[in-house]
Amino acid sequence: MKKAKSRKGDSTRKSKAIPKSIDEYLAGVPEPARSTLKTIRAVIRSTVPPEATETISYGIPAFTYKEVLVWFAAFSDHCSLFPTASVIEAFKKELAPYPTSKGTIHFPTDKPLPTPLLKKMVKARVAQVEDKKRR
Repeated sequence: MKKAKSRKGDSTRKSKAIPKSIDEYLAGVPEPARSTLKTIRAVIRSTVPPEATETISYGIPAFTYKEVLVWFAAFSDHCSLFPTASVIEAFKKELAPYPTSKGTIHFPTDKPLPTPLLKKMVKARVAQVEDKKRR
């Protein structure tokens, strides 16, 4: 089995040490990505249930509520939101202007974020988790 190549250098974080908090992660991200991530964080925080918590998962910021809801991170030329593949599939038409892959959406740091769309995706992800826990 071949090992995947390391993607060192893709991240815009100055320090390669794993941060202990989202604030610590953001402190290591240069502008304009830091401002973009702060906006993403605020949108997520305003949308998730009050019981949701911020954490670092896989070395990047995440919000948890019964399980990880979404992750977000900065890279050299964009910021990414990782809301799970099913959420990306559900919003495929609305996400057409943005590069996506199975589990991530790339937002350029030099353009305004689609805040209403971010909120809808986070709400959809919370609903998925709620539905899963009811079964």
